[in-house]
Amino acid sequence: MTKTLAALLLSSLFAVSAIAAESAQDTKEDVARHRAIAAAHEDAAKCREAGKDEELCLKALQAACKGIAIGKYCGMKHEH
Repeated sequence: MTKTLAALLLSSLFAVSAIAAESAQDTKEDVARHRAIAAAHEDAAKCREAGKDEELCLKALQAACKGIAIGKYCGMKHEH
């Protein structure tokens, strides 16, 4: 009984460690996506600030966000 309990406890410990490691990796990837999205939005703001056409800046934003954010506005939409 003691060996079974020890084996169960050990396997539970490994499972918790694996979940924690996966969670840390997921967090790292999430942070990287947020930074990439923020950089794309900063570039879009600089584009508009430079006086470039909104349509041109939106197309650049969409290209920069391809594969990292959802939607036409790179995960963010606001009123104009």
